[in-house]
Amino acid sequence: MTSQKKTIPRLDYGIIFSLMLLTIFSLITIYSAQKTGQYGDRNFVIDQIMWYIISTVAVIVIMQFDSDQLKKIAWYLYGLFFILLVVLYIAPVTQYTPILNGAKRMFVIPKLGALQPSEFMKVFTIILLAKISASHNLKYINKNIKTDLLLLIKLGVVTALPAAIIYKQPDLGTALVFGSILLAIILVSGISWKLLFPLFSSMTVIVGGVLYIAIYHHGLLQGILAEHQYKRIYSWLDPYSYRSDESFQLVKSLLAIGSGQTTGKGYKNGEVYMPESHSDFIFSTIGEEFGFIGGSVLIGLFFMLIYQITKTGIETKNPFYSYICAGVVAMISFHVFENIGMTIGLVPITGIPLPFISYGGSSLLGTMMLIGIILSIRYHYKKFMFADDSDF
Repeated sequence: MTSQKKTIPRLDYGIIFSLMLLTIFSLITIYSAQKTGQYGDRNFVIDQIMWYIISTVAVIVIMQFDSDQLKKIAWYLYGLFFILLVVLYIAPVTQYTPILNGAKRMFVIPKLGALQPSEFMKVFTIILLAKISASHNLKYINKNIKTDLLLLIKLGVVTALPAAIIYKQPDLGTALVFGSILLAIILVSGISWKLLFPLFSSMTVIVGGVLYIAIYHHGLLQGILAEHQYKRIYSWLDPYSYRSDESFQLVKSLLAIGSGQTTGKGYKNGEVYMPESHSDFIFSTIGEEFGFIGGSVLIGLFFMLIYQITKTGIETKNPFYSYICAGVVAMISFHVFENIGMTIGLVPITGIPLPFISYGGSSLLGTMMLIGIILSIRYHYKKFMFADDSDF
């Protein structure tokens, strides 16, 4: 019998279409967020378009790299940006390494703009964790608790090193993103639940205990949590008692989103003054002007993108690519949950952007680089549907 085969297109049009819609959402919302003139004459839409163009070029370039090439450069890129994080941390505060919003997290490059190493560190940490997991599982085919523990330690160290420095910037939100990436790759790497269950149970108890102590016994965590982090926890629990200080943005965000109701006030008809409405709190603008329906549409677009990435990870025969997909899904999902959650008071404010929507060059470029890797999976791996499974 003659085998019939169907060639799947080398470009994932589902991901591309989702990105196009998210881009449109981003540009029209950023344009509206500038209406109050609180940012002077600067046009963030033009800047965002420029960064989307740069990011698109980066996607095309990254798509040319196959899995073997990515594995070869993983350690070098991880090491380079880890060094940049260290340099940024130890460097004195200058016009090139300023403190913005209470954190020293970026280099300011004259005529080029700001470079935030942590955004790129996420990209190369995902690639390196995927490489380590794939290589380990190939080497230890007959796995046991000892080999699983070895893999867990390797993944934990690689993640903890940059996360610890980022936490000290201080940037707790981005450090937590690294935790979500690590968790996702651990879950798909095949580590036995005999090891994971007691580990996750212990972590749950520790995190719960730290949160309890932070709320009810402030002094016991002196030196572990910064004063502004305590305030964010308290302002999250009782925002209206801190409305003139730490919870000013949260109260304004709740007012903006609540006043949008079901259908919103209409494009550019927002009335609530919201600092950072073009970046971290851009969802507040969406909620006010487009209402519950507009917010739901945006969340639906993220679900569509995450579904496409998950599908790619399941269909590929390359474990390295599957681990990358898991890391990317975890990163995007955490960003979306944390960013939208903080604007509606569901979680404390941590100051991380809404992927593809918030203004920010480093964040957009870093996330688009990961999308480039996802698109390269199909670009370099043509999938065929055969009548005979032995052909796979």
